[in-house]
Amino acid sequence: MKHSIIALAAISLAGCASTGGDAAPGQATPPPAQMVCNADPAQYHIGHDATQAMGAAILKDSGARTLRWGPPNAAWTMDYRQDRVNVQYDEKMKIVAITCG
Repeated sequence: MKHSIIALAAISLAGCASTGGDAAPGQATPPPAQMVCNADPAQYHIGHDATQAMGAAILKDSGARTLRWGPPNAAWTMDYRQDRVNVQYDEKMKIVAITCG
């Protein structure tokens, strides 16, 4: 029983361990590169169909980390995120605006 508890504790603690990546022991792992949205390179997608593939292309072109779709006549939260690209589309599923935030 005692060995079972010790083994369970060791397994539990192993889950808390982090891998150091490429950093040497005692050295902090550098943070991931900041992904900031720039909607300018994605503007040529306006007028195209709002599809999953188009969303992936907009995400790549804008450099954003996340994408938020805006259906017609929808209310959006006003929270600003510098790593998010917003894509609004109309009733015909055509992209009408691409912004950051």
